Order: sequence, then structure tokens, then C-alpha cells
Amino acid sequence: MTIQALQDVQDIKGKRVIVRVDFNVPLQDDKVVDDMRIQKSLHTINFLREGGARVILISHIEGKGGVSLAPVAAYLKALFPLTFVKDFLNESTAQLVASMKDGDVVLFENLRVDEGEKNNDDAFARRLAAYADMYVNDAFSVSHRAHASVVALPKLLPHYAGFELLEEIEHLKTVFNPPRPFVFILGGAKFETKIPLIEKFLTLSDYIFVGGALANNFFKEKGLNVGKSLVSDGYFNLKEHFGDQRLVLPLDLIVKNNGVVSTKKPEEISGDDVIVDVGPASVLKIKELVADAKFVLWNGPMGNYEEGFKDQTIGIAKVIVESGVHAALGGGDTTAAVAAQGLEKNKNIFVSTGGGAMLQYLLDETLPGIDALK
Repeated sequence: MTIQALQDVQDIKGKRVIVRVDFNVPLQDDKVVDDMRIQKSLHTINFLREGGARVILISHIEGKGGVSLAPVAAYLKALFPLTFVKDFLNESTAQLVASMKDGDVVLFENLRVDEGEKNNDDAFARRLAAYADMYVNDAFSVSHRAHASVVALPKLLPHYAGFELLEEIEHLKTVFNPPRPFVFILGGAKFETKIPLIEKFLTLSDYIFVGGALANNFFKEKGLNVGKSLVSDGYFNLKEHFGDQRLVLPLDLIVKNNGVVSTKKPEEISGDDVIVDVGPASVLKIKELVADAKFVLWNGPMGNYEEGFKDQTIGIAKVIVESGVHAALGGGDTTAAVAAQGLEKNKNIFVSTGGGAMLQYLLDETLPGIDALK
């Protein structure tokens, strides 16, 4: 079954359209500090506004910076007229929506102020659906969540995929039949959740470079010392992969030991070392792989980004851009490294809004939010 695209709707003028966007963006001092997700939503929002739809934007926000979408509303008001609605489930909101004119836009407060959102509650979804004539999902990055605004709501209204969601699908499905050679670079942590992805792409890719804390589990099962480094608990029976020429592990590592930072080979790690990044020889190895590649997929940083170990991740971003290879990148710290260097403007690079959503899509080749549109 296919999903219907918003651009194929014949007449949206006067229609009340509820749009699930992802405005879960970093805030600092009540200001948006990374607007990538907002910018990627504008194609759908402006298409609806200019077509005369009455647009109701819904999103969540959480984590650092606050739990209100008020700063996002302030950001959007600089782009077009917008009404921000704090209490979106009362009678006055129903009256406000009923009085909207063609081209008007409202933004509801953080959906997660109501527990019905995360619980995928039908009653909560029905209250939202009462405001609208049709539903649009334009939030790939939350489409792996079985939440009310993603799964329950589209079942209650005619439903469509927005431009951003379709763009994500179009670019990421390339990895299932990619130009070759195809290189997959995977970093970050949580080995237990990513081993199925590693095993899948050992058969799909020409090379898969496993870095970040993920590599520590490989070193551990090789019998190497990983010191006090982050490593996932459990035994993953990785020995069968050690002879696979497609699997590439870091050649060197940056470690901390009592505040002293140094570079070591994997077999040189001591009991008090903490692995915090891959080393420069590893970046050169990635450069060698990328130089021959026709397509590169990358998710996850190589080092502990929060502690400031960014140089090698940024170096890999530069390697990919300078190679001219077509690439798809995703994951918060990965996209931050790309954005910090202004590299996301490169026409050969697609930057996904999703981290966890991207990984789940690569594994399952669909998401709950996509299935809900079929």
C-alpha cells in the first residue's frame, strides 16, 4: 500500500488541516539555537498557507531549554502571522479554530502536557481530530513513536504525508539498493539496540565502520582491555563477524586517564583508560573508504560529544563533503557536527531530521507513523 502525498490534494482552500511537525528543537535562554527541523517544515506550512488552508500545527518539546513551545512560536512569528494557543483542549480553542480564515496558522502548546499523547490515547486523538478536516504528518523524526498525534490521529481523518516526510523516505530508501561501493559509518552508544542494524548492513553494505562506544563491545569480545570505557552489558557473540572484511573497526583511539588525553592503539588500552573518541588514523581509514564510495550513510558521533570530543566527528564530516560523494547523515550529534561547519548546504548531502527514527527506518524499512498513513 502507498501513502497519499499532500501535494496531490486537489483543493485545500478553506480546509482545516492539522499538521504534526517536530519542533522539539534546542533552546537556550528561550531562544531557538538550532532551527533545522523548523526550516524543513516550512515547505509544507507555506504550501498550505498559500493554498488557503487553515493550518493547525501540533508538536512536542522536551529536554534542555524548557517544555513550552512559546520560543518556537516567537521564532515562527518572525516568518508569518501566527497565533499560539496555550490551552488547546478547551472551548475557547474550538471557537478560535472555528473563526480561522484561509491562510491562518495556529500553533498548539506542547502535546505532552497531556498524558494521552504518549499513551496513544484514542480519546485524546479524537479531541484533536475534532478541530480539523484532514491530517498531515510532516515529522519523520517522531514517526517511530506510537503516540496519539502520530498513530491514532491519522486514523480519524483523511491523512497525507507532508513534503519533509516524503523527502526523508525518498533519500533513506536509497540504502536498500544503493550505488556501489556503499559505506555505512555507525557511531554512538547503546550497542544492544544497534547490533541488529550492524548485522543487517554487513550484508547490504560494502564496508561498515563501527566507531564510538559501539566499537568497545567488539574490542571487549576480542579479548582486548577497554579500561573504564562505556560498554554495553552482555555478550553478543560477535566472533563470527571478526573475519568479515566488510567490518572495519577503529585503528586508534583517543583516551583519557586521570585528566591526561593521549592516542593509543586498541591493544594498548590499560585498565584506567577511558576511550572517548577514535583517533586520527581511524579518520584516515574512513577517508580511504569514502574516496572509493558512491554512497555513504552515517549515523552517530565517533566520540563523546558532550565532553567536547568533537574533532574526529567534524573531521569525518569534512572528509565526506570534500570527497563529493552522495551521502545521507542523521543523528543529533552527527548533524550538529555538519551544521557547525556549514556543511549541510552541500547539494550532495542529505541531512535527516531523525536520529532514532532514522535507525529504526533503516532496520524495519518503515515506521509506525508511516504505516498509519497507508
